[in-house]
Amino acid sequence: MYAIVEIAGQQFKVERGNKVYVHRLQAEEGTKVEFDRVLLIDNGGKISVGNPTVDGAKVAATVIAHLKGDKVIVFKKKRRKTTQKWNNHRQSFTQLLIQGVLPKGETLKEELKAEKKVWEVRSGKTKTEAAPVAEVKAAPAKKAPAKKAAAKKTTKKKD
Repeated sequence: MYAIVEIAGQQFKVERGNKVYVHRLQAEEGTKVEFDRVLLIDNGGKISVGNPTVDGAKVAATVIAHLKGDKVIVFKKKRRKTTQKWNNHRQSFTQLLIQGVLPKGETLKEELKAEKKVWEVRSGKTKTEAAPVAEVKAAPAKKAPAKKAAAKKTTKKKD
């Protein structure tokens, strides 16, 4: 399941477990946030498109960290004049961990349960039916072959 969501004026494609860098948000690290400007949801091939947003849909996320992006150099110069301008800029970002995409009337716990069921169906097993792991006996260690003695070189002395 994925969604297209608008966060801080930009659109992002998000799924559960993704890490997204967005423009700086006014939230403390570790805080859980929800975004309700969901423009599209794809739930296993069933697509819901909003007009302009999907009613009742939310994206739950946790703020991981506030950080700065790479330095961008801005240099302006006009030829044959003594005009030049040098600036630097580092954009502030917030790193988000997407906890889940929640369609209308669904909570985060329900979404996690539904994902477990999908995993069980795809794998063809439930956790209780999982095959036991076969025990593997360690093979006896082989000894390294003995090194052969190097032949001594003899040199003839001339008198």
